Amino acid sequence: MKMTMIALMGVGVLAAACTSTGNVERNAAGGAAIGALAGAVIGNNVGSGSAGTGAAIGAAIGGTAGAIKGCREDGGCGATDTNRRQYYDERAGRYYYYDSRSGRYYWEDGAPRY
Repeated sequence: MKMTMIALMGVGVLAAACTSTGNVERNAAGGAAIGALAGAVIGNNVGSGSAGTGAAIGAAIGGTAGAIKGCREDGGCGATDTNRRQYYDERAGRYYYYDSRSGRYYWEDGAPRY
């Protein structure tokens, strides 16, 4: 049980340092909880029967997978924005695009349009 708590705290600290949107933290915590539960069940029924060790391993793997999922939702970790259509502003003579994640418009160089 002590290893599980250490693993969960480690995932939380790493995830909190990465983003401000909350997706990484939320997914890391959920993944760690589900992984710990699954790991405890599997660890208790397989091998030497150590639920604590299984929970710690499951929490670490689940937390990592959840953090990566949250990071990709935020557009990081190798995710690409394939739905980035550009529009032309005739008065400014520049292209801009709409970012659906933030709900804002940006010039093609990344500066806010409004």
